[in-house]
Amino acid sequence: MSLNLLVLTPEPDATSVLPALDLLPHTVRVRAPEVTALLDAGHRDVILLDARTELAAAKSLCRLLKGTGEDEAGSPVIAVVGEGGLVAVSAEWRMDDILLPTAGPAEIDARLRLATTRDGAPAQLDAELRIGDLVIDEATYTARLRRRTLELTYKEFELLKYLAQHAGRVFTRAQLLQEVWGYDFFGGTRTVDVHVRRLRAKLGPEHEQMIGTVRNVGYKFERPAKNVTKNPVGRLSFETGDLPSGVSTH
Repeated sequence: MSLNLLVLTPEPDATSVLPALDLLPHTVRVRAPEVTALLDAGHRDVILLDARTELAAAKSLCRLLKGTGEDEAGSPVIAVVGEGGLVAVSAEWRMDDILLPTAGPAEIDARLRLATTRDGAPAQLDAELRIGDLVIDEATYTARLRRRTLELTYKEFELLKYLAQHAGRVFTRAQLLQEVWGYDFFGGTRTVDVHVRRLRAKLGPEHEQMIGTVRNVGYKFERPAKNVTKNPVGRLSFETGDLPSGVSTH
C-alpha cells in the first residue's frame, strides 16, 4: 500500500530525516516545519515531523497540528525523535506515534500502517499485549509485571515488546539489531546481549527466564503454556490451556 507522506523538516530531502524511507514505495513531499506549509501540501495520509534537534519547536508545532484544528485533514502525526531526545517526549506532544531516525523500513512501514488505520479500529490497535503476568501497553510505552511497572528505557521496552509479539520464535542477535535498532545501527551484537541482561534484571529472578537463550543462535520470548484469546474490548490475553503435543516451554 502506497501512502502520501508529508515530511515537515528544514532539511532539503526526507532521507536526511529517515534514511530508510527511501526504501519504501510511498510518495513523499517535503515542506518547512510550519503550519502554513499545510496550505499547499495537498493530500497526505501521514505527517512526519522532524523533531531530532529543535524539540521545543517540534512540540509546539505538533500541539498546533493536533490540538487546534490547523490540519483540517486530521492527518496522524509521527514525530521523528533522536534517541537523546526521547526523555523530552510526553503525552503533551499529542502526536500519534514516534520513530527513531535509525528505524528500519519494516518498522517505519508498520507504524505508518498503524497510524493510518487507528481511527477505524482503535480497540484492536490500542490493545494491551498480555502474556502471562506481563502486560505491555504500547499506547503509553509501559510494561507491567504482576501490576509492578517496569522501569525500562525506550530500547529495552522496544526489545521486550518485539520479543513478546513473536513469543516462541528464535531471533539471532543480528536480526534483533535490524528490527529493534534499525538497519543502519553501527553498534555490534554485544548491544543486544547488554539489553537482554538488563531486561532480565528488571524482570527479576522469578521472571528472568521469560527471555530464553538459544545457545549459538540468539534469544526468544518463552511462550507460556497458555492459549491466546481476545477479550470483548479487543485486548490480547493468554488463558490456561495445554500446548500441542511435542511443544515445550523450555
